[in-house]
Amino acid sequence: RTAALIDAAGPGATAERKILYYRNPMGLPDTSPVPKKDWMGMDYIPVYEGEEQDAGTVKVSLDRVQRAGVRSEAAAMRVLARPIRAPGIAKPDERTLRTVSLRADGFIEQLYVNESGRHVTAGEPLFRLYSPQIVNAQVDFRVAAGAGTRDPRDVPSAVQRLKNLDVPQAVIERMRQGGAPVLSFDWPAPVSGYVMEKNVIEGQMAKMGEALFRIASLDPVWVIADVSEQDMALVKIGASARLSFRALPRETFEGIVTFVLHELDAATRTAKVRIEVKNPEHRIKHEMFAEVTIDAGVGAAPCLTVPVSAVIDSGSRQVVLIDKGEGRFEPRAVKLGVRGDGFVEVLDGVKDGQQVVVAANFLIDAES
Repeated sequence: RTAALIDAAGPGATAERKILYYRNPMGLPDTSPVPKKDWMGMDYIPVYEGEEQDAGTVKVSLDRVQRAGVRSEAAAMRVLARPIRAPGIAKPDERTLRTVSLRADGFIEQLYVNESGRHVTAGEPLFRLYSPQIVNAQVDFRVAAGAGTRDPRDVPSAVQRLKNLDVPQAVIERMRQGGAPVLSFDWPAPVSGYVMEKNVIEGQMAKMGEALFRIASLDPVWVIADVSEQDMALVKIGASARLSFRALPRETFEGIVTFVLHELDAATRTAKVRIEVKNPEHRIKHEMFAEVTIDAGVGAAPCLTVPVSAVIDSGSRQVVLIDKGEGRFEPRAVKLGVRGDGFVEVLDGVKDGQQVVVAANFLIDAES
C-alpha cells in the first residue's frame, strides 16, 4: 500500500500512512494513542488509516495460507448422533420364558427330555404322567356324560375341571368322543425353546405347583447394557444400537432400545438399558458379554454445528476462526453444546453458512 502511495505522488515523492492508534498485541480491547508495551513487554501494534474496520482480524499472506494447508468449512445445520458406549450381557427374553408345572400331584413314569440345554418344539412330549386326581376328573366326566337324567350343566362343569387341571387338549377331546379314562398320558411342551432348567427325574413324584422345566427362546434375546449416569438423558426408547460380542468378534448385530430402567445402581452409578436383538440362528447365547454402541440423538432437531477441529479450546475460552477471504481471519469466541459424529453444536458466536477454519487453525492462532 505504501508503494502505491509513492507511485501516486510521483517519482521521488514519499507518502506515509497515518497511524490512528495502537492496539493490544494479544487482541485485548484496550488501545493507546501512543506507542507502548504490554505487561509482557510486547509492542502495541499500529493501526493505520483505512484499516480500523479490520482491527479485529488477522492477516496472513495467501502464499503462507496455501503452504500451511489452511482449510475452511461452512457452519451448517445437522442432526448430531452421539454414540454412547456401554458394556452389556445377553439375557433371555422374559416374554418367552415358560415354567412347566402340574396342577395336581402325579408320578413321572417316563422322562423324554432328560437333559438341560435341549431344544424342544411346542407340542413335543416332555414326560409321561400318571396322576390319580386327573384320572378321577376323567371318571367324573364319564359319569356326567353318561347320565342323561342328571343336570345338563354337569358335563360343562366336568370339562372345565379337566381344563383347570391343565389336562392336555388331546386327552379332553378323547373323553368328549366317548373314550375311556386315560390312566397315563404324555405331557406336551407349551412353547418352543431351550430347556434352561430341568428339575425332574424319571420315576419321581411331582408335587402340585413344583417347577419341573424352565423353557426359554433364543430369538429374540435381550442385551442389558449398563449406561453411565451422565449419558442417561440422551438414551431414548427406539434408538438403534450396534452390538459386538466377545465370543463373535467379527460380527456386528443390530438392536433397538426397548426399555430404560427408572433406577440407578447406587454402587456403579449406571442404569440398565434393555436392547432387543434378533437372533434367528441362535448364535447369541445367554450370558454372553457384549460391547454396545447406542446412537443417541437420532431423530432430534437439527442444530448449528461446526467440525470439532475448528474449535481452539484454551480451557476457559473456546474460539473459532472465521474465514473472511483473501487471507483475513477473525477470532471469535463461541458457546458450545453437545458433541457427536466429529461435530460440535454452536449455541452462540457463529451463524449458519459462515466459513470457519478447520485445518491449520493453530498457525493463524499463533499469528493472532
